[in-house]
Amino acid sequence: MDQRTVETPDPLTGRIVACAMKVHTSLGAGLLEGVYELCLARELAKSGLAAERQLPLPVRYDGEILDAGYRIDLLVERAIIVEVKSVEKLMPLHTAQLLTYLRLAGLKTGLLINFNVAHLREGIRRVSN
Repeated sequence: MDQRTVETPDPLTGRIVACAMKVHTSLGAGLLEGVYELCLARELAKSGLAAERQLPLPVRYDGEILDAGYRIDLLVERAIIVEVKSVEKLMPLHTAQLLTYLRLAGLKTGLLINFNVAHLREGIRRVSN
């Protein structure tokens, strides 16, 4: 299984990024993650994209499905996981978290979006599982 950060956007991730840019332009940096998540979900809905917030993500272990309390910030069109951050700097651990979520959910593509930056393009990573 190849796991890496990918630069080339597809149309769906491009639409998600456009919505995130609208949110960031309106609100700027410095707010809590939950605020950005809520506003991004609203912007995605306005653009015609289906987005589910705080979707439970069970862990499969030893033949059982366990509720470990994990939640996907946003699942867009049942295809793209969006992890919303508001941190000083994205770290490798954030990418590892998203890769794990992708694997657990059986999905291929995710976006890691850090809204706590001056220019949002510096805070976006597209991740493939």
